[in-house]
Amino acid sequence: VKNADQERFDRLRYVELKHGRIAMLAVLGQITVKAGKAFPGDIDYAGTKFTDIPTGLKGLDAIPGSGLGQIIAFIGFLELFVMKDVNGTGEFPGDFLNGFKPPYWTGLSPEQKRSKQAIELNNGRAAQMGILGLMVHEQ
Repeated sequence: VKNADQERFDRLRYVELKHGRIAMLAVLGQITVKAGKAFPGDIDYAGTKFTDIPTGLKGLDAIPGSGLGQIIAFIGFLELFVMKDVNGTGEFPGDFLNGFKPPYWTGLSPEQKRSKQAIELNNGRAAQMGILGLMVHEQ
């Protein structure tokens, strides 16, 4: 980014990590549903089964409106209250541990932490391209 300061770079990196994490979940969801795995039972009182919901964008049309509302409300809740650096203690953009120090992270050297961050960033980039390819393939 031309003439950007560190704060702008950190914001862009945070957004890139966030979109990468969402894309990784989306690809995993596609694979899981295509493998025939779904929640048991019905998604609504009308008898629509989870297995009746197709993958990808077509699935949005099959989910009842109240279900989409619940999904949007849940995403909003995550955005506002969970997926952020609440305490300002994040080690890097996208660090949502909020002061929690899990043993698998605290035992790593700074070089190992940078390596893990680079792996996550690259996996997220690959997943963004992967989910885009899956969505184009649906058409």
